[in-house]
Amino acid sequence: MQMIVVDDEAHWVDNLSMNKPWYKLGIEQVHRAYSAREALQIVEAYPIDIVISDILMPEMTGLELIEQIRSRDKKIKCIILSGHSDFEFAKKAVQHQAVDYLLKPPSDEELFAAVGAAIAQLHADWDNISSLERTQYTLRENLPLLRGQLLLEALHGHRLSEEEWTRRLGSCELPFHEGDSALLLVRMEDGFGEYAGKDQQLLEYAIMNIAEEIACDHFYVWGVKEEHGYLAVLLQSKGAAEKLIKTDQEALVEKLAMQLEHKVKQFLKGSLSVVMTELFHFPAELPASYQRAAAYFRQIVGDEREFVMRVGDLEQPHGSLEILYMPPALGSLLESGRWEAAEEKVVAVCAELDRHWSESWEHCAEAGFIFTAAFTHLAHRNGHTLTAILGEDMEQLQSGDALTSIAKLRKWSLTVLGKLKENISTEVKDMRSSYVSKIQAYAEANLHQDVSLRALADHVNLHPTHLSKIYKIETGEGISDFVFRLRMERASHLLKATEKKIYEISTEIGYLDPAYFIKVFKRQYGVTPQEFRDHQ
Repeated sequence: MQMIVVDDEAHWVDNLSMNKPWYKLGIEQVHRAYSAREALQIVEAYPIDIVISDILMPEMTGLELIEQIRSRDKKIKCIILSGHSDFEFAKKAVQHQAVDYLLKPPSDEELFAAVGAAIAQLHADWDNISSLERTQYTLRENLPLLRGQLLLEALHGHRLSEEEWTRRLGSCELPFHEGDSALLLVRMEDGFGEYAGKDQQLLEYAIMNIAEEIACDHFYVWGVKEEHGYLAVLLQSKGAAEKLIKTDQEALVEKLAMQLEHKVKQFLKGSLSVVMTELFHFPAELPASYQRAAAYFRQIVGDEREFVMRVGDLEQPHGSLEILYMPPALGSLLESGRWEAAEEKVVAVCAELDRHWSESWEHCAEAGFIFTAAFTHLAHRNGHTLTAILGEDMEQLQSGDALTSIAKLRKWSLTVLGKLKENISTEVKDMRSSYVSKIQAYAEANLHQDVSLRALADHVNLHPTHLSKIYKIETGEGISDFVFRLRMERASHLLKATEKKIYEISTEIGYLDPAYFIKVFKRQYGVTPQEFRDHQ
């Protein structure tokens, strides 16, 4: 957990943050803020859980600070410190849902008890959010969506261990298990009478319901609409049907497909085309069976509609690459910066080529074209050309030499990945440096105005948290530390080089309250601004 201590009196902040064994309560980091504005910047930049704040501060009271913090994140717990036993303050603190209202100086027991109470409330809040009952309720509410997503993953060959399959099938309350299954691919054709033009999802849902009603005596049914518009219906035998021999089970599947086509025409006034697979081993053989069924639809050309066909009734299509098209695609891995996974994808595709198509130039070229498209798209998205990034290595692609063998494709592709990664890493570093330069220049020119983390982030169109991380990576210094240092350096220069009054210097460096400026200056240099000037 992370906590922040806020007070305009530096000794309170330093004492509470640095001299207490907060680690015993599970507090991993304690931030220090010497003003409400600084506190808000820290809240924007870090995942703060608890705030301990003085109630009377310049610029903004502790109660106003709590109100602003809770408008950003209602889960943050706040504790108020005050030197006044004022009932109105205490009442307002309660109204703002402060965990406790402590009088200065609080004893360690009081302070630890208040923070402990805040931690207990945080645990209770998150336990409620992540509670098993709530999770199960949410799961039930979203069960159809989760089931559909799992089937889509299975169709596309997502690799899961046997234990993971069992867990996910159980969490989706699906009675399927490893074993023989069949798949129907259903394409909606013409008609559908009064339903035509209405909610397509409702129509698809009705077809799924008819399939389940027809099949429920003999099969478990699990369906989803896949990306090509087909309804994919997975069937697995149950009860007496499970004991039938393979040919009899396949006959039942065919009967179901024909009944589905008939009932949809009878009750929904529309026509279907159905392709069904032979029995296969679920889940291992599902992706290949799905690909074969989809390929059969592609082979049906012309005006042929309203058919029920088994895979095997047409000429078996030539084998195709599988790993290349399994999600996540190479382009997606590159877009998300997952370089190691992208390299593994290239190696796995080339390994599949070696295993099954070592003599096929076409399959090697197919993989090469997909690789090249992904590489080129990433280069263009980042404002470059692939030619500029690759230099001489581009000649292997232009001459076609990179696609003449699997070994050359593998070597060339991994080389390209390395150069793309290097180019983008350099670009990211240059971009970070550019952001740092921009916000430093902006802060130096506008020190008398708002140079909070939020204002600086808005200036470069970044989220405050992201900007804070970038600045820390590039400079090793926090943004608030940089702004404070800049103010102190500017103040000391103005005190030495000009005759400006203390309040004028205070305003010029962004402190509206001269007394507060004097306090933070003394904390930094050990003397007041006037004493500093007198000793020059």
